[in-house]
Amino acid sequence: MAIVLVGNAIGALAYYFLIARRRLLPWPEKWQATLANLGAVIAATFVLGRGTLAVGLTAVVISVAGFTFKLLAYLSLIYLGLWTILGAYLILLEILVWFTELVPLGLRTDVERVRRISHQYGLDVDPTAYIKDLPVGAQQRVEIVKALYRQADILILDEPTAVLTPQESDELFEIMRSLIKQGKSIIFITHKLKEVLAVADRIIVLRDGHVVGETTPAQATEASLAAMMVGREVILTVEKEPARLGDVVLKVEDLHALDDRHMPVVRGVTFEVRAGEILGIAGVQGNGQTELVEVLTGLRPATGGHVWITGVETTHATPRQIIELGTAHIPEDRQRDGLVLTYPVCDNLVLCTYYKPPFARGVLMDERAVFKQAEELVRLFDIRTPSIFLPARNLSGGNQQKLIVARELSRPIRLLIASQPTRGLDVGSIEYIHKRLIEKRDQGTAVLLVSAELDEIMSLSDRIAVMYEGKIVYTVDAAQATREELGLWMAGARRSQPVEPTERIG
Repeated sequence: MAIVLVGNAIGALAYYFLIARRRLLPWPEKWQATLANLGAVIAATFVLGRGTLAVGLTAVVISVAGFTFKLLAYLSLIYLGLWTILGAYLILLEILVWFTELVPLGLRTDVERVRRISHQYGLDVDPTAYIKDLPVGAQQRVEIVKALYRQADILILDEPTAVLTPQESDELFEIMRSLIKQGKSIIFITHKLKEVLAVADRIIVLRDGHVVGETTPAQATEASLAAMMVGREVILTVEKEPARLGDVVLKVEDLHALDDRHMPVVRGVTFEVRAGEILGIAGVQGNGQTELVEVLTGLRPATGGHVWITGVETTHATPRQIIELGTAHIPEDRQRDGLVLTYPVCDNLVLCTYYKPPFARGVLMDERAVFKQAEELVRLFDIRTPSIFLPARNLSGGNQQKLIVARELSRPIRLLIASQPTRGLDVGSIEYIHKRLIEKRDQGTAVLLVSAELDEIMSLSDRIAVMYEGKIVYTVDAAQATREELGLWMAGARRSQPVEPTERIG
């Protein structure tokens, strides 16, 4: 078998190791789980369908046993977010027909075919449902039906559980098992070690674009996989002392905000965060968490309610005013909101303080002070860069995140707002970020943690609040929380309860 990939060289290298060298295609009815370390490009991002686009990957041809065919005719990738962008107000059938057929077969024929496929694989998909009305788990099933509608034999699932509740993840795994029994092959790309061990037949670990190991669930453990991913032993459990709560640092009362479509997205949110505690906001992505953080950091206007930071009302404050009150922000999208990618490392490290001494001398910047600060932070926060003058865009994702953490945590702060702080990072970088968050909490900083990773929320938080459809619907002490109960609240299967203010401890 030969594979020719034209486009992004790193992506091509990853695909070569994944498929060509490991002989995936001749092995049907197998689960192939791939774990990726920092900087390992394991799959280009496909937008599949008629007029296929591939980011960084422009042409893919496979030759097997003398026959040549296009990769996209036989592979299909579950790509989250496509429907909410392109087809929110279309019905499922229209999406399937538009993206799979040059000439529709006819409404009745198409409906019958979708229903037959759904029934055959236990997918429970209504071809007449509007995409906008489907929960995220159902949108996953839509994408699987789309692949099967195209008669795909191999499915590439890239982080398919990233925005699912525990219950939805279990449902997805059952669907995948059904597909395997029907003779399909699955490449399951994830960083969640428990899921890999639970569902895979074979496991391949990539680090820096190279295959560094192959094993099976029977031979592997979470610790051994983590060590393969980063090249060293990794502590997977979070160790922390009981919280020593202080005064209220962040207070939010009946907060409202609109999304980019001017639709209500934050609806009467009320909570408090005290010094020395981590409040975790759990929820399926798209339930107002992003907009809530943007309001708290001055990046989105509030349409109602109040926000106080250290007793000062900041409901309509600017980002700089909020920073001046001792607020640090680790944004959800590090490249869009956390860095100036064209700026060098040294300049990105002073984005919050460049106008203050020792970096500012009147209207001029003291470059020596900036360079000295950068060298020190690169060393203290273990930012892997050949030079402090390297543009931030040339750093790996993990080192970009370390750059933001170094900038935000190297100055005196009272409040840390961390939104999806470990998204897209390997287990080594996740371990590092978790340690820093616990350190700040133990130093008396109030920490608001927003994450779609339920394990992260449960291991780091002292209290957990679930956000659903723009509201805080459930709060619980982390020690009393269970994955099952949180998952039900995240999915909207429980009725909301009133949010009670925390009590002062100590």
